[in-house]
Amino acid sequence: MNNSYPKHVSIVDVSPRDGLQNESMTVPTAVKQALIEDLIAAGIKKIETTSFVSPKWVPQMGDNSELMNALEPSRQDDVIYSVLVPNMRGFDNAAKHHPDEVVIFASASETFSQKNINCSIDESIERFAPVAAAAKAQGIKVRGVISCTVGCPYEGEIDPSQVAYVTKRLVEIGAEQIGVADTIGVGTPIKVKKALQAALEYIDIEHISGHFHDTYGQALSNTLAALEMGVSEFDTSVAGLGGCPYAKGATGNVATEDVVYMLHGMGIETGIDLDKLVVAGERISEFLGRRNDSNVARALINKRSI
Repeated sequence: MNNSYPKHVSIVDVSPRDGLQNESMTVPTAVKQALIEDLIAAGIKKIETTSFVSPKWVPQMGDNSELMNALEPSRQDDVIYSVLVPNMRGFDNAAKHHPDEVVIFASASETFSQKNINCSIDESIERFAPVAAAAKAQGIKVRGVISCTVGCPYEGEIDPSQVAYVTKRLVEIGAEQIGVADTIGVGTPIKVKKALQAALEYIDIEHISGHFHDTYGQALSNTLAALEMGVSEFDTSVAGLGGCPYAKGATGNVATEDVVYMLHGMGIETGIDLDKLVVAGERISEFLGRRNDSNVARALINKRSI
């Protein structure tokens, strides 16, 4: 076995936010709460809970305050509840609910930045500087996620130097963790390694996360490539929920069940109960009336029904 693989990997399940934000049907707060509680019951310790964006832009996240209030009585000290915030207004609204971590974001693609948030990469990072400062002042962790690190729907391939530049800027304003995201799922292992290598110029490997979409079926290969470099944290989404509202054709995040199955098969610990995870994915898939996009979940469910 490759001795450089981490012994333990942290999973950040992003399904309540990144997974549900694209759904056309409104998902009630109670269903989101049940999903989060199912994930915690399965052993997930880091959850991207919601997003404090304007409901005009992302209607699905319009119940952010209600969801945080609903979770409050049963919040667990050993679980990190993250929220995505786009600006100071979003942070001020989020801070009332005492999230453990705020997620800020920038793109490695100038065109994607303009089309997604109507400003340049530099402008977007300047907008986040006061957010990061305010979070740190309140003892809230700051995670920076870089979208389109290997490919962009408008610019095509992205040069790793862009990833290095955005990492540098996010670290300068206070990001403690950097997520390297293949937002449209076009990456392959070597390209992903180059993007991660670029980020490593400005942040240590233990503070880098991988975030891979499975549009071209490469997400597990890319996860393995990142593991070989020593990355020990990954964003995943139960049942493969999600996509990107600003990236046409981008399918869901890699399924949490598939990543956990692979890690456990490699002898890497996650602290996650795969059977309970499958139940969580099935419940939300049934509510949404859609197929569970996890290959592992479907295989295990089929096996049970034989």
